[in-house]
This record gives sequence, C-alpha cells and structure tokens, in this order.
Amino acid sequence: MEMPINKEIRNYTESVFFGLTMRQFIFSAAACLIAVLLYFSFRNRFGIETVSWICTLGAAPMACFGFIRYHGMNLEQFLWTWLRSEVLMPKYLTAGNTNIYYQAFKPLINNLQKGDEKHVDESDTAEDQPGQGDQEDPEDHAGHDPDQGTL
Repeated sequence: MEMPINKEIRNYTESVFFGLTMRQFIFSAAACLIAVLLYFSFRNRFGIETVSWICTLGAAPMACFGFIRYHGMNLEQFLWTWLRSEVLMPKYLTAGNTNIYYQAFKPLINNLQKGDEKHVDESDTAEDQPGQGDQEDPEDHAGHDPDQGTL
C-alpha cells in the first residue's frame, strides 16, 4: 500500500466532501445555486442554448473563487492585493539616471575642472586638524593679543 505524501508540508489540504476542501465545496455549491437561479430567471426569455451559456458564465466566477490560487493566495486575497497595489497606493516609477559615484566625487571633479590640483581629502585634513599641514595663517588670529590668553 502506498500513500501519497506532499514534498512540501504547506501544500497539504484535507478533503471534506467529494474530494474537495471545505472552501472548494462551499464555492462549488454557491456556483450551482447561481446557475439554477439564472436558469429559472432566463428560461422563458431565451432559448435553451443561450440560457445554458448564461448559467455557465454566471457560475464560473463563483467556482473560480474556490479553486484558483496564485502565489499561495486565494483569489480574494490576490484581488485585494492587486487593488491595494494598483489603485489605492499606486507607485509612479520614473526612469532616471542617478550616479551615486558621481555625487560622491562631485567636489573632487569640480576642483579638478577648475584647475585646482589639491584633492578634497588633503584640503580637509590640513584645515580641520590644527598643528598639521602648513603653518597657521596670521589672518586666523587677527585682532587677538597673545598676551591676553586664549579666547
């Protein structure tokens, strides 16, 4: 005796009626009920072939609700996800060229284009760290008397 075992445990479904899950059975019964209601509504107005097409087209969406799964979602979950992503919160994607490397090296590129041979890193380190680099600029201490102490 051999028993079929799903390779993925999440794909397991328990059959309740006629090999259908409870969800499939409920939606199949609802589809049959809609088909019967459509038949009795239109049998006196149209021919039998037209009524059968109306019944089939009317019951098919309800039957689909029970059987269709897309990316692990039921049809109503998929429809809600689609509605939310496309209608309620649409994204406007624009194709633009943004070069993060250009933005990072933009000061260096501007300095090189102006003809300044100093690199941005060298100019920053010499000015930011006192005691390193060239001698202090006398204009930095203009108006300061060394005999009076520090500011």
